[in-house]
Amino acid sequence: MKQSRRSFLTQIGLLSAAPLLAPSDLLAAVLPAASIQYGYAAITWGDNIKQAIEEISGLGFKGIQLRANAHTQFGQKPEELIRLLKDAKLALPMYSSGNANINTGNDEAEISKHLESARFVKILGGNSIQITNSSRPKTGKVSHEDLVKYAALLNEIGKRTAAIGIKTTYHNHMGQLGESPEEVDVILKNSDPKYVKLLLDIGHYQQGGGDPAAAIIKYKDRLDCLHIKDVKDTADAKGYIFVELGQGRVNLPSVFAALKTIHFNGYAIVELDAVPVKGRTPLESGQITRDYLTKKLKISI
Repeated sequence: MKQSRRSFLTQIGLLSAAPLLAPSDLLAAVLPAASIQYGYAAITWGDNIKQAIEEISGLGFKGIQLRANAHTQFGQKPEELIRLLKDAKLALPMYSSGNANINTGNDEAEISKHLESARFVKILGGNSIQITNSSRPKTGKVSHEDLVKYAALLNEIGKRTAAIGIKTTYHNHMGQLGESPEEVDVILKNSDPKYVKLLLDIGHYQQGGGDPAAAIIKYKDRLDCLHIKDVKDTADAKGYIFVELGQGRVNLPSVFAALKTIHFNGYAIVELDAVPVKGRTPLESGQITRDYLTKKLKISI
């Protein structure tokens, strides 16, 4: 790519100022900005999809992630959902298609339900579905064989959704195959990059013992989308809760720095599974997160 004279002089000026800048500041200054788009997941609103669309748009986000309950409500009238999204000026960068399980004894049925999701997403104008699982043993360790088997199932789903123009993404998740960084690595190493991309959930990855920023660098060639999420410890049996951005222990500045380093071009989707404080609304949680992004991190959404 040709470099403009202004760009060249700007970088020369930055380099001459190098003694005055910390290494990380200098790197951030000379790297091209990442082309990140920001979305918000509708999961916090439960089945109130219309309200989610209206309020997420009102918060200023440009994309929304819908779930399988959207098919329940709009599967027979997709044109209504298309109109709602269009009126709200919201893209559909990701759709939660649910679990793909290795222990049902009927892989074809598992694959078929995700093909149905993919066809629905295609009608809506989206391009990606997210796959999770509920195949983790309730006791004992996860076997390497189960992780490889799950990767193979993802491969088959990905091949078939690709044929209709929809990407399949694997979503790492606590309590599932792929809870720990080591398990995520096995799944990705045994799945085909051509057919299976990564939706990195930074909150689940942090809680599973990983460093989300390091994962962004490591999996930069598989990374299709992110769930931007925060988590904090609790004293109850579960031991953690997902919270609004800036309220937990995820190093969010390092996450966005890593995205800039790899020149990430895609969607970062805020996800909050449920409102963490009794009496607070999904909109109020969204406002807390939006203000953290725009006021604390100076991010334009």
